[in-house]
Amino acid sequence: MIYESTDLERDAVLDAARRMCAAARTAPKAKGIDHIATMVLTGEDKDRVADELERLSEPLGYKFFLRDAKNVRAAGALVLLGAREGQRGLNAGCRHCHFEDCADCAEKGGVCVYDPMDLGIAIGSAVSVAADCRVDNRVLFSAGRAAMSLNLLGEDVHMVMAVALAAAGKSPFFDRK
Repeated sequence: MIYESTDLERDAVLDAARRMCAAARTAPKAKGIDHIATMVLTGEDKDRVADELERLSEPLGYKFFLRDAKNVRAAGALVLLGAREGQRGLNAGCRHCHFEDCADCAEKGGVCVYDPMDLGIAIGSAVSVAADCRVDNRVLFSAGRAAMSLNLLGEDVHMVMAVALAAAGKSPFFDRK
């Protein structure tokens, strides 16, 4: 049987994406409470994120969204990593959110600091897997914002980052204009 390099590279990107989702899931989380959400997009679903980046560029005044849309289109896969919001119940002993306790934070629309911290740890764990798999990757807040606009991880996920993946002779995610 003959295996074409393009097929093998596509499979390697998808395998890395799967492993990245597992790494995000098993990454340490504050009080062991898991608010992490993940998803992998390819093909037309991935390109919908690029389309949304292009659409959002003008109203947000972010020209770099157009550049990042090209990166998303060049990617073999896009891994979405997000976090749902919720308090950990540490209350007055914590106060990292600058509220009196968890109930005060929730009542006043605050964000528990552990959600973005857990998301950051999950992202770090995920991209380390991509590096171990020798798959080019780039964390894109912009593509996460577009995915959030499309509610791809659900309406209850208000923090989303994306990691574009590629296996190419030269990474499409660097030397960007």
